Amino acid sequence: MTQIPDLTLAELRDALKAKKLSSLEATDAYLARIDKAGALNAFITLTAEKASAMAKASDAKLAKGEGGPLEGVPLGIKDLFCTEGVLTTAGSHILDGFTPPYESTVTANLWRDGGVMLGKLNMDEFAMGSSNETSFYGPVVNPWRRKGSEQKLTPGGSSGGSAAAVAARLVAGATATDTGGSIRQPASLTGTVGVKPTYGRCSRWGIVAFASSLDQAGPLARDVRDAAILLKSMAGHDPKDSTSVDRAVPDYEAALGGSVKGLRVGVPKEYRVDGMPQEIEKLWAAGVEWMKDAGAEIAEISLPLTKYALPAYYIVAPAEASSNLARYDGVRYGLRAKDYKDIRSMYEMTRAEGFGNEVKRRILIGTYVLSAGYYDAYYLRAQKVRKRILDEFIEAFKSVDLILTPSSPSAAFGLGEMTDDPIQMYLNDVFTVTANLAGLPGVSVPAGLDANGLPLGLQLLARPFEEETMFKGAAALEKAAGFAARPEEWWG
Repeated sequence: MTQIPDLTLAELRDALKAKKLSSLEATDAYLARIDKAGALNAFITLTAEKASAMAKASDAKLAKGEGGPLEGVPLGIKDLFCTEGVLTTAGSHILDGFTPPYESTVTANLWRDGGVMLGKLNMDEFAMGSSNETSFYGPVVNPWRRKGSEQKLTPGGSSGGSAAAVAARLVAGATATDTGGSIRQPASLTGTVGVKPTYGRCSRWGIVAFASSLDQAGPLARDVRDAAILLKSMAGHDPKDSTSVDRAVPDYEAALGGSVKGLRVGVPKEYRVDGMPQEIEKLWAAGVEWMKDAGAEIAEISLPLTKYALPAYYIVAPAEASSNLARYDGVRYGLRAKDYKDIRSMYEMTRAEGFGNEVKRRILIGTYVLSAGYYDAYYLRAQKVRKRILDEFIEAFKSVDLILTPSSPSAAFGLGEMTDDPIQMYLNDVFTVTANLAGLPGVSVPAGLDANGLPLGLQLLARPFEEETMFKGAAALEKAAGFAARPEEWWG
């Protein structure tokens, strides 16, 4: 018999409904697996007792033939989502001991639909990072290794814990967030599927803020179907979030069977960046052929402002971060420094002790670009560039339905390889930041392995709120790629 953690989320959901197994059995199987995977450092907080209680409640519903779309399915939650009564740290020392008295809307939606919480997943501090090395709780280790090597690799970031947990089958699926690529880049580096929905599709209420005009919640899952199931539950209008869009949530899973025949897929020539490995270039070309074979039309398109996306992002995001992170001062919750003399020194010492170097770097950059003498030269100009990038995409989408690009400029790299060079680290987001600046939906689908046996992903972008078209394309890409590789279980 197939081991429970080997079932996809869709298979597990169907087995639970058919009463072939119980939620408690599934939860116990995942908890036992997590117990042996300490070497991956994917979890910050394990909620075993809560998971068992939720599983028993799900089993009672399932026994009566009741239950929601995710009834009894064990999930992992990125530690950026506030969970009532459960430690929420955002991967930072400054939120030591913070247990929210409320539930984020996205997680509340998952529990409403019957999901079971296994625990809170590790992440880059305040979601600032591309390698999960800025977490106060230590780096997450990618379950994948290069052939013949024992070097520890990054799972990507900031949602590294979510990606590693899904890839190692420690959870059936996970929540994540994407501010500049923090769902799609880790998905690419771990051979998983990551979806960044349209800005406003999922509520941001109860998610610890990084850059409010860019942050968006989404799922990390093993395949496209699982991602579609999770997004259906996560999405929805929320009056508590002024940026949440009041629009019906489609049945994304139902869209997967649809044909891509007649869809026009754009291939942007500007995404061929200097120094990009030949393997990624080759995989991209293969992706174009796969879409063509599935019946789609291919068109070369031009997005010349792409080269300005990364600089614009690294002005806008830190500016918003410096504003959002001003609330962490040691007064109301979280860490408070000891031995301070007055309130000012308490603020200073708490923030100096509580924030890591990358967060401090971004607060300083953000404060600088918002300062009186530089606001027009940097922040205002970056916002104008952002608007031009959106206009460029709107123009491109007049002639194409989807845009196909690589997800990441490289496969997983070694922990510590880029930590001394922030610019090199920031370049990991080169293919993903445009979707955040323009508010577009994007998905990364695992499409192949490099020469070292590491996964590589391809990305599809769609028009705002056309996730159904995107899922249709992603399913076609997934079928053609036939990606079935799994990491060898060295950590157990």
